[in-house]
Amino acid sequence: MIKETIFSKIIRREIFADIVYQDKLITAFRDSAPKTPTHILIIPNAIISTINDVTSKHVSMLGKMIVIAAKIAKKEKIDKDGYRLILNCNRHSGQEIYHIHMHLLGGCPLGSMIS
Repeated sequence: MIKETIFSKIIRREIFADIVYQDKLITAFRDSAPKTPTHILIIPNAIISTINDVTSKHVSMLGKMIVIAAKIAKKEKIDKDGYRLILNCNRHSGQEIYHIHMHLLGGCPLGSMIS
């Protein structure tokens, strides 16, 4: 069963968010509690709870999320210095909202995630 999320309300513009991109498949908006100077969430408009719920019918949508991330990074002028894309899956990864979302992080040195 697909549950309503706060992201669903952002997609429908029932809750304010600083939306930087939206089309029929994807919405991207600035994180309300940014961890880096540029912190944008890129989400599918369809509710998919976790990466574990992705099927072959979602392949083009996930690819589009990456393409949109690269376009936003260029627009935000973080493409040359670099940025990080993060998708979390379930509790141990830190997923808090069960509607898959990609974090686009940049605008400062991010360091290594795993050393």
